[in-house]
Amino acid sequence: MAGVRYEEFQGHDGQYDAIVVGSGMGGLSVGALLAREGKKVLLLEKHYTLGGYTHTFGRMGYSWDVGLHYVGHVHIEGTTLNKVFRYVSDEKLEWAPLDDAYDRALFGKKQFDFVGGRENLRKKLKEYFPAEKDHQSIDKYFQLLDEVLNLGNGFYVEKALPPFLAKLIGGWLRKPVMKYSEKTTLEVLESLTDNVELIGVLTAQYGDYGMFPSESSFYMHAMLVNHYIEGAGYPIGGSNRVAEVVVEVIEAAGGKAVKKAEVMEVVVEGNKAIGVKMADGKVIKGKKIISNTGVIDTFSRLIPEQLREKHQLDKKVEQLRPSEAHVALYAGVKATPTELKLPRCNYWVFQDEYDHQKSKEHYKSLKDQVPMVYISFPKDPKGEDLHPGKATMEAVAIVPYSWFDKWQGTEWRRRGDEYNEMKKVLADQLLERIYRATPQLKDRVDYFEVSTPLSTTKFMGHSRGEMYGVSHGPDRFRHRFLRPHTPVKNLFMTGQDVMITSISGALMGGVLCASAILKKDMLKKVKKIVK
Repeated sequence: MAGVRYEEFQGHDGQYDAIVVGSGMGGLSVGALLAREGKKVLLLEKHYTLGGYTHTFGRMGYSWDVGLHYVGHVHIEGTTLNKVFRYVSDEKLEWAPLDDAYDRALFGKKQFDFVGGRENLRKKLKEYFPAEKDHQSIDKYFQLLDEVLNLGNGFYVEKALPPFLAKLIGGWLRKPVMKYSEKTTLEVLESLTDNVELIGVLTAQYGDYGMFPSESSFYMHAMLVNHYIEGAGYPIGGSNRVAEVVVEVIEAAGGKAVKKAEVMEVVVEGNKAIGVKMADGKVIKGKKIISNTGVIDTFSRLIPEQLREKHQLDKKVEQLRPSEAHVALYAGVKATPTELKLPRCNYWVFQDEYDHQKSKEHYKSLKDQVPMVYISFPKDPKGEDLHPGKATMEAVAIVPYSWFDKWQGTEWRRRGDEYNEMKKVLADQLLERIYRATPQLKDRVDYFEVSTPLSTTKFMGHSRGEMYGVSHGPDRFRHRFLRPHTPVKNLFMTGQDVMITSISGALMGGVLCASAILKKDMLKKVKKIVK
């Protein structure tokens, strides 16, 4: 892996054009875009590995993805995401398509496949629900997806405009999106059909934006479905390849990527950001400071207190709700994916209950069944060469962060017997869902471990263990301050909070941020350069 550890770093006195705090996808993409414009970039990461949710970790010879499990459209040459990834990686990142059925939803004993291709999926849904009023509700649903897809880019263009110009014409640019963002996913779908099973299946991927359909914005739901509707891809060589190749682009332009480098505060003179203060007290100066730690962390921790008060940032933070917290189980088996006949797809495994809100309301304690479990199986065509004789999988479930409040401030791996027993109960539930999706794994799991929202807080810096930053309810899309510019001059934000959730959202958040800093349309430039 590229980059150096902070104790080896010798560039405290370097003259940096930009300092990026956080090496997740938003930090990587803005760093690479600025580097390709000739800027000297310093990328700082408090974790011991680079990449944010694109990094991997290993135990006992096994290796697991932390957050990048699949990305839509990226495997299709010529799409916007394909071009941007090719540009920020200098053409060194390759993608392998998943199975034709990239997602599978299990409700009790029934399986519903999400297949690649808009018309293929429409046809499949009509086969699953043959009595759905001549399929008018399904056709109307796809019509809404098309309408959202064709809205144009005004909502995002507004975010990159200079604040005075955004204030002047922003309302007009944002208006088309607001038509769809103001209603919840459940509201819209209930206006199309009263078939609870159909609604349950159409919203089975709600874990991809970390919010139940009764609370999520329909715009977010439609964007997510459109994102995956033509299928999905996975990085060849593993998700850690993303940081490896993008950091090379930053370093080729004279920049640096530094691990174990915790930033405590942005250094400000007057109302102008001039550098960052590190955990050891040292100050590193830069012309532009870019936060990839999320708007809540940026506004409530990185910006000095007197400026938080001056710009009333605490009031802005109070308007925001973090997305849901999650637990994850990482399991390994001593056999290859081929031997185990594992599919190159994901499973969404539910109880025999299609009403997601009802499932949530019934989930009061560990005695109850987890409403939904997302399971990711190996997708890397080189995986069997890189990890011979081994297969891994991840299972993720949404849980209330409040369950873990009592252990806040405790030390990782030293949280006591009660905490470990809680993890064991969760592990049993997650393993049961894995076995339901793939019975051939029963009694074959060789190793597993569980991470909780406290792990997310420790390693990702998300104060409430949230998966996707700010939640994607209707209110999110009303907040005009979720943009690259901040009230502090030369301090910018990147990542999914300024764009939309997911790895691709964070990537495009970097494009928005670079456009705002450079004062030119970087997406237009990328599309022109990458053929």
